[in-house]
Amino acid sequence: MPMPPARRRLSGRCVCCAEPLTTQAVDRRAFLAGGVALGLAGLRTSAIAQAKPHRIDVHHHVSPPTWNAALRRENAGQGPSYNWSVQKSLDDMDKAGVATSIASITTPGISFLGKDEAVRIARESNEYTAKLMADHPGRFGLFATLPLPHIDETLKEIAHAFDVLKTDGVCMMTSYGDKWLGHSAFVPVMDELNRRKAVVYTHPTAANCCADLVPEIRSPIIEFGTDTTRAIGSLVFSGASQRVRDISFIFSHAGGTMPFLIERFTRLQLSDRRHAKFTPEVVLSEFQRFYYDTAQAAHRPALSALTSVIPVSQIVYGTDFPFRTNADHVRGLSAFFNIADLKAIDRDNALRLLPRLKSV
Repeated sequence: MPMPPARRRLSGRCVCCAEPLTTQAVDRRAFLAGGVALGLAGLRTSAIAQAKPHRIDVHHHVSPPTWNAALRRENAGQGPSYNWSVQKSLDDMDKAGVATSIASITTPGISFLGKDEAVRIARESNEYTAKLMADHPGRFGLFATLPLPHIDETLKEIAHAFDVLKTDGVCMMTSYGDKWLGHSAFVPVMDELNRRKAVVYTHPTAANCCADLVPEIRSPIIEFGTDTTRAIGSLVFSGASQRVRDISFIFSHAGGTMPFLIERFTRLQLSDRRHAKFTPEVVLSEFQRFYYDTAQAAHRPALSALTSVIPVSQIVYGTDFPFRTNADHVRGLSAFFNIADLKAIDRDNALRLLPRLKSV
């Protein structure tokens, strides 16, 4: 897909310009038209940001105390996670018209812990967030932490999260060790989530195979987007996604590298004899029934790729707070989508997944 032409800069003071504007021949009408367009875009972004809180953020991270302590002890986290607070979440939401954030922990999840501690901290994290929901009605939801890869313990936590805590769904990492979500080891978990017609929000991580492959480049820069794509491919080509059709999957960061690689999935992958039952249409229809959030992807290159493959009906608002702000995403999305599409992305698409929030 060709990239759109760069927008003409309008300020002679901009140090990024190849040459000062005063040395270029500028048509006065074009200059004024450009100024009006920029002014309208600014007004539109401001109006959207100041509207009655309505957005639903499906990719919003919290740091439950015992999980945060474990991160610090093992030096397994990052500054934004260590320094998170409830008030910081609420303040950032209020600045950008966010009504509700569905809370989850971020990578590395709890897979860096031993089995017993992972089980305990998963439960404590879920109960902490459930209390957060009770203390701030309507402002938070819960994507429950699961003690994967421990299957029996995960099934118990699913029951507690749905039956006792009334969770909105569950959070799964894109991989555990060197197993992606379509792996046969996860069949009991996927089958139970399918029985419950669950929302499964996924967050990327770095698999054992691939962390720090290039020492100069941290895993979140390349590997997270790649691991999201591996998880999508694993679910589809293992046959898992067709078996668990009552699960609604959400993939982070506009689907990682999947949109860019779509032709390789619909053409090159099918030359493998093991996948004779798949056609390009079948593969594409599976990809298009998943949901994709906008976290750290609220910019033209990522959104152009995503919307060339995925309909707007499957895109949901996400921010990756506290690693990025809501205001960043409102500005980026408002510059790309029209008002009707923004309405769907900001709220309406998420309401199909989380109908309890219609009254919020």
